[in-house]
Amino acid sequence: MKKIYWTGFALSSAVVILSLFLINTKFFFFVLGIGVLLGIAPFVILTIYETRVTHEKEEMFLEFARNLVESVKTGIPISKSIINVKGKSYGVLSENVEKLANQISLGIPLNTALKIFAKDINNKNISRALKLIGQAEKAGGEIGEILESVAEAVNMSNKLKKERKAAISTLVVQGYIIFFVFIVIILIMQFKILPMISDIAVVEALGTGETIDQKTISNAFLYLLLIQGFFNGLTIGKLAEGNAKAGIKHSFALMIVSFFVSTGANIFFG
Repeated sequence: MKKIYWTGFALSSAVVILSLFLINTKFFFFVLGIGVLLGIAPFVILTIYETRVTHEKEEMFLEFARNLVESVKTGIPISKSIINVKGKSYGVLSENVEKLANQISLGIPLNTALKIFAKDINNKNISRALKLIGQAEKAGGEIGEILESVAEAVNMSNKLKKERKAAISTLVVQGYIIFFVFIVIILIMQFKILPMISDIAVVEALGTGETIDQKTISNAFLYLLLIQGFFNGLTIGKLAEGNAKAGIKHSFALMIVSFFVSTGANIFFG
């Protein structure tokens, strides 16, 4: 990720510097915007990566819990079961599971090792499940049934998320369509309607009597589209995945579309 950050920063700086040579041309905002987007891109990539890793962690933890259930139900203690299953592949959790098994092998208490495991994974759903397992083991309960219940709970949580995402997919598509229609309306207003009423486009409220030039109007509409795209993307993410942070990728996509459509239209029709 550091390489991505530095690469994005270098490209962004180069493009922004290049835009300074075009400051008195109609290409200035276009090139400057590209530079800014290149600077933001690494943070968006990191957010998308973190969201994907979070989903994969929950899926792999479910697989890990199922393997433990199978092992514990054969009469093998949970500590020994964890050591036995560490050789299996758990994707992004493989390293964490191996560390957990190694700690138990060294004699670290299971409850302590599970707390470290939860801290390393840094996932709220998994942390709650691990806390429940640790408390059950400490209280001397039926650990096999507890593990099975935990696995079922995690599975149900993942299933509900997938069902919600599938059910809401139509609304996500509608959100994109509505935004694209909004862009078209803004462009029609900017290049068709406003020029027809330019004679009355006077700042009466301020009493200045100054007319609003085309550049000011173009910039205002560009800012409007970018702001609308940003918050529209967050809303889509909240609806689809229940997390506004997951909508950053939608916000970035809509802002890119808004920027290129608006600045491109200004270059060709402005």
